[in-house]
Amino acid sequence: MTAEPISLPYRRYALGLLLAVNMLNYIDRQVLFAVFPLIKTDLHLSDTALGFLGSAFMLSYLLFAPLFGWLGDHWSRTRLASGGLIVWSLATTLAGFAPGYRTLLAARATVGVGEASFGTVSPGLVADYFPKERRGKILSWFYVAIPVGSALGYLLGGMLGQRYGWHAAFLLVGLPGVLLAVPIALLRTPPRGGDAAPQGKASSGYAALFRNRSFVFNTLAMAAMTFAIGGLAQWLPSFLNRVHSLDVARGNTLFGATTVLAGILGTLAGGWLGDRWQQKNGKGYLLLSGWGFLLGAPFAVWAILAPGLTGCMAAIFIAEFFLFLNTGPLNTVIINVSNPAVRAMAFAVNIFFIHALGDAVSPSILGWLSDQWGLRSALLITPAAMVLAGVFCFICGRYVVEDMALAGEG
Repeated sequence: MTAEPISLPYRRYALGLLLAVNMLNYIDRQVLFAVFPLIKTDLHLSDTALGFLGSAFMLSYLLFAPLFGWLGDHWSRTRLASGGLIVWSLATTLAGFAPGYRTLLAARATVGVGEASFGTVSPGLVADYFPKERRGKILSWFYVAIPVGSALGYLLGGMLGQRYGWHAAFLLVGLPGVLLAVPIALLRTPPRGGDAAPQGKASSGYAALFRNRSFVFNTLAMAAMTFAIGGLAQWLPSFLNRVHSLDVARGNTLFGATTVLAGILGTLAGGWLGDRWQQKNGKGYLLLSGWGFLLGAPFAVWAILAPGLTGCMAAIFIAEFFLFLNTGPLNTVIINVSNPAVRAMAFAVNIFFIHALGDAVSPSILGWLSDQWGLRSALLITPAAMVLAGVFCFICGRYVVEDMALAGEG
């Protein structure tokens, strides 16, 4: 019996719902960094210990991703997404009751488990609702959640933390996610790979992904990007507090507003430009991303070294625009070079490595370097990571057309 076709209005509803959940994902993830100065003072932590709170989330996120990736290719993607939403929302709420460092560390690690479930299945699910020639634009809408959710995490965390304390910030941002768990679980799902895709079996598993050169180099590019984004996102609010003498509320409001504007413009521009360039050139997504990284790196240096607040914030805006430009294109490359039957596993492997080599380690590395050299000097390793990401994009472009054809997407 053939399943009833999914209407365009329903597909848009599904995209909007998944976008809303992804936004909560990043609010709950980033609220921690908004209240870093408050936690540091209250719990008397070094920067190394403070940075490990961010790393604990990422370590559990990447370690559980392979399990959820396998489940996502063999079980219900909507149930995995719904279950993950419940876990991370409750864990964020429980962080608001944490009496000390160890309890807070455990709560943040549990948030990573829930978000790993959602993160492995949601990009492929979103892409399957729409035709492949629109993937860059559709995924850019889905990933608008990164700058918007991150900015809301900074804004809400800064305002609530300044007024009511850091415990209240976790409590108030954690609870809303539970309300969306049922609608996510009840979503109608499209065929894996989209309506026109032949339905294969996930027999090759993880091993085939490591033989896929485009997938490997694209993942390395995203790992370097994630190192840079993770380092800047987690330490720039503290940088504004220490170097430019902004209080927690003002610093997070300014950084959050800059992030949301640059992120929305960069993410949507990347999706639109990436689709247009890809139609003319089979490596268009990678060319756009490679040049985006190289253009953004000097502005990241300027942001860190600028003596005045105005110059610093202007440079942060431009650097973030070029960083977010790559979000839709690079995630679309993962889908285009992966067989539909193993896409959840592809995103699981990608999640594992981009965070293991990226923001699972960058908070602690930057925290340790900050203890040794000062925060401004420590942050200068992030532009170098952006340059490395650009180099990997150009290498990936040498193989992507061939690997897309092998995946049936060429």
